[in-house]
Amino acid sequence: MNQRWYNDEPPTEGRGRSAKKRAAEAVEELAKRLVALPEAACRKLPLSADLRKELQLARDTEAMGARKRQVKHFAGEMRRREEEIEAIQTFLEGTDQVNLQARREFHHLEELRDRLCEPATFAEALDEAMQACPSLDRETLSGLARSVHSSADKRAAREIFRRLRDGAVKS
Repeated sequence: MNQRWYNDEPPTEGRGRSAKKRAAEAVEELAKRLVALPEAACRKLPLSADLRKELQLARDTEAMGARKRQVKHFAGEMRRREEEIEAIQTFLEGTDQVNLQARREFHHLEELRDRLCEPATFAEALDEAMQACPSLDRETLSGLARSVHSSADKRAAREIFRRLRDGAVKS
């Protein structure tokens, strides 16, 4: 009596219960993410009219329990439209890349400002800033940096960052 407790046959081309649950949970996480998006981003989403209505209903629901149910309902509606889910994910990935690039630029400008505010790295940072943003006024930037060097003037440090940001946008 040789009983086997496992299946020798390779798995068939079908989705098991666990795979279906994982897919449903992924769509629900996507629905939560869409509900949490700012209004301006929601308007740009590639949604059909009925999904847009469901999204707005979920966003407008304020009570926590009701909101969770509404998000689950919205996710259920989304699961019926796989092609729209793919379009939404592609849109969000593009948005994420844009946000990531903006964050990197912001951090670079902060780092450049910090180097300008440090007397030891000022000269090198000033040359880098002038190469990156030729529209900057070298004398004004130097004066602001001297103010930071001499008296740790936070207002001048903020003004340096503003000028770097504005110069980077113009370039």
